[in-house]
Formats: sequence, C-alpha cells, structure tokens
Amino acid sequence: MSDFKIETKCIQSGYNPGNGEPRVLPIYQSTTFRYTSSEQMGRLFDLEESGYFYTRLQNPTNDAVAAKICDLEGGAAAMLTSSGQAANFYAIMNIVEAGDHIVCASAIYGGTFNLYAHTIKKMGVEATFVDPDCSEEELNAAFQENTKAVFGEAIANPALTVLDLEKFAKAAHVHGVPFIVDNTFATPINCRPFEWGADIVTHSTTKYMDGHATCVGGAIVDSGNFDWEAHADKFPGLTTPDETYHGIVYTQKFGKAAYITKATSQLMRDLGSIQSPQNAFLLNLGLETLHLRVPRHCENALAVAKYLKNHEKVAWVTYPSLPGDKNYEKAQKYMPAAHAAC
Repeated sequence: MSDFKIETKCIQSGYNPGNGEPRVLPIYQSTTFRYTSSEQMGRLFDLEESGYFYTRLQNPTNDAVAAKICDLEGGAAAMLTSSGQAANFYAIMNIVEAGDHIVCASAIYGGTFNLYAHTIKKMGVEATFVDPDCSEEELNAAFQENTKAVFGEAIANPALTVLDLEKFAKAAHVHGVPFIVDNTFATPINCRPFEWGADIVTHSTTKYMDGHATCVGGAIVDSGNFDWEAHADKFPGLTTPDETYHGIVYTQKFGKAAYITKATSQLMRDLGSIQSPQNAFLLNLGLETLHLRVPRHCENALAVAKYLKNHEKVAWVTYPSLPGDKNYEKAQKYMPAAHAAC
C-alpha cells in the first residue's frame, strides 16, 4: 500500500482478506502447521520454499503485523520480536561477531546502553559511544577497521535529544556500514528515518505503537537499501554460505529480504525471542489508532511544556517542539508532522 496515506496504512496495511475470509486479522494461536508430505516440510526447513511450519520462525498473525509496520516505515522487509530490547539485540547481532565494533550515540535508552556497553561486550563486541551533538570530525574518529554498524535513537529515551539523522547516516555510509535507528519515540507518524539515510529501523512496540499498555513487543524493519554485497568482506554472515542451511548465501537468494531472512532463520531460530500471536493481534489494534493518538500526544506534551516553562518553580524544561529548545531546529527538520500537530 505504498501509495496510500499513512492514516490508511495504519488501518489497512498488512492483512488483505479475500472473499469470505475474516475481516479482522485472525489470531493464529498455533505452534505448528500441518502438511501432507515430509518432502514439503523438508523444503520449508531448508528455506527452499516459503510457508509456515513453526511459530518461532514465522506465524501468519505476526507476519501481517510486521508487514503493516514495514509499510508504515517504507521498508522492504520486517519482523516482530518479543520486546524492543530483543529487536535492538538482533539488529546488531545479525551483522556482528566476536571481535567487531559498533559506533553508538550516547543519548539512548538506558537498557539499550547497558546492552551495548556491557552485555554484547561479554560476547566480544565493543561499542564506542559518541555525543549526538558531536562534530562530523569527532564522529568519524570513532570508527575503527572492525566497525560494523552505527546506532542511534531518532528521539532519545528519556533525554528527548533529536538525532541528526543525516549526519550519522553520512558517516556510516562513508565507512561502509549500515545506520540503525530506534524510532520508538517518534514512530513513523512523526519521523521516517529511511527518508534521511537510515538503513534499518527498530521499535519497542510496547510504547506508542501498542498504545494501551497491553503487551511488550519489538520490531525490526530493513529498508533494503544497504548494499551488503558491496561490502561483502565486512558482512560474511550475509554474503558467504551458511552451512546451517546447506550453504545458502542470503544476499544471493533473498535480495532485499536478506537481512530480515537471516535474522529470522538464524537468530530467531537459535534464541527464540518471538512475539506471541496474541500480542501481535493486540499490537495491530493499537496501530489502527496510531495516526490519531500520536498527534494528540504531541499537542498535549507541548501544552504541558509551555505551562512548565512559565512556572516560577520550574528550573528548566526540555521538549523538542518547544521554541527555544536546543533540539527545536532538528525536530522541525526531521519531524515536521509533530510540529503540524501542535
């Protein structure tokens, strides 16, 4: 539905029922799926045929919701995870291995900071953190020969720092690595990072996408724009044979879906952070009102920020849509819809 307005996509994308099929996305609450031949099951297991056989890898409910989020972001492929933390973990670990390095904006969610600063460090992956307001020279100085990705949040949780997406995307691409953006706080209603050079987007769907505090979840969306083959030496997991699947080369077999297919067939297979179909169903209900809720959030937040700014007992206020805020100009550039709502 790439030609439709985002309001329509929130409601209609992802699930397209045929005549006589349920109008509402069904909950496929099943661990397994039936087939009449072991030969077909073998082809599914070997990624030689598309289909469902085990919900840890794919489920029709989950795939429909992932497809909706993919369409909202303007991506090529997407997957759901059990949490936003799982999404950020998979997004990085899908392209790194022990001995590698990432560059990361320092103003990010505390849980993600700990994940990258400490947990993946125990797995042999180092992170260098940079001030989001650093100069281009300082940003480029953070890269190493073994750098494999750049990560940042469109709007930092909870600092509300707005990342200069173009600056970070430019640095990532100069060094031949993808730029990964956590778009949780902005949502695609306010910001579409792919339009500013990001290659991969993650979400904690737990927050505004769900919108009703009913279920924890996450998502990863790939733009399909990063040329893994052009940097094949940096990303052997995508560009060389995977012996766990009889020598499949993901970039050759799956094209723009290579990154998400690898994350699903390898990481989800081995680590299992799958979102339940029930949670995916509830998430979809939240997405249907995302275009209505987010503008109202922005409108209300600005009203509160203005009130507090003029209150004699309040020392300082940070809100990107507040005139005079240090992030105001970047917010106007990258998130014009948020200003229009206010």
